[in-house]
Amino acid sequence: MYLKTLHLRQFRNYQEQKVEFTAAKTILVGNNAQGKSNLLEAVELLATLRSHRMARDRDLVQEGEDIAQINATLERQTGISDLTLTLRRNGRRSVALNGESIRRQIDFLGVLNAVQFSSLDLELVRGGPEGRRNWLDTLLIQLEPVYAHILQQYNHVLRQRNAFLKKTQDSALSVNSSELAIWDAQLATTGTRVIRRRDRAIQRLASIATAWHASISGSTEILQIKYVPNIPLEDNQPEQVQQAFLAKIQQRTVAELHQGTTLVGPHRDEVELTINQTPARQYGSQGQQRTLVLALKLAELQLIEEVVKEPPLLLLDDVLAELDLSRQNQLLDAIQDRFQTLITTTHLGSFDSQWLKSSQIIFVKAGEIMQH
Repeated sequence: MYLKTLHLRQFRNYQEQKVEFTAAKTILVGNNAQGKSNLLEAVELLATLRSHRMARDRDLVQEGEDIAQINATLERQTGISDLTLTLRRNGRRSVALNGESIRRQIDFLGVLNAVQFSSLDLELVRGGPEGRRNWLDTLLIQLEPVYAHILQQYNHVLRQRNAFLKKTQDSALSVNSSELAIWDAQLATTGTRVIRRRDRAIQRLASIATAWHASISGSTEILQIKYVPNIPLEDNQPEQVQQAFLAKIQQRTVAELHQGTTLVGPHRDEVELTINQTPARQYGSQGQQRTLVLALKLAELQLIEEVVKEPPLLLLDDVLAELDLSRQNQLLDAIQDRFQTLITTTHLGSFDSQWLKSSQIIFVKAGEIMQH
């Protein structure tokens, strides 16, 4: 797939800017806080309807404006698509495909696929489980767009069940066990769908990531990725998962009522990353942790390509500065011209001259884009 144009209106610090992409690699050059990352974020929003910066829509709309719009033309084997995402400061976002508005956002997902790799991703190893869950969920949305809907349903039930537990806790009323049983059943049904898909995705990704990691580390280290659900998972059959889910909720009911919050379910899952059988966050240098994240990102690219049958875009946000020369070269060799790549950087010094020759170079200054 190939992103031909990107048109931003009143998005972040862009008043109105249009970019035409003319090469497999585009390097966006500029000082910090000029808008380079905002441009990549716009592409990420079209791909996943999520921003890894966890921004709210009102933060994405330019100061003093009510709406922002991101528009792109994308070429795929099936033809050319025109994508539009409209963000509102005080309302719901809306999406359109080829000029027609789409009621279900899940029908918009999967048109454009992209893998984002930013310096924030280094937190995948060092940070808490929530970051790893978000990363896995964002990948899953691209592998099967229906997952966005499944996750939304689960989060909706979770919020309502939490409100019920909180109300019971605050009011010191005797708990209405039949009402709680209804929430338990809904949480188990929606949560089982999340767990099964996360489990399948990690199984597919793990072997690809392990192979990339071996190749980058020169086979000196063995990476293992393991999905550790909050529910004991003997078997990935829906009935078994659901039964295990309900059994665990029953064990924790007293604690949940006491704390006024849901303690069981995929919102407490973990993805374990180990190198040579030691937890990666305790293991080794920053360099080794970066090798691990690089292996994960290359595995994401490969897995999405296998599933959607076309190479996704790669968005590299200020990440080359974080990698030493040999890791940079491995990344650049792996990409070649196979994946259309947008790269942000503060200076061109770290690029190989061959790369510079074959790349489109764009300068970004205070929300203005200038072609080189």
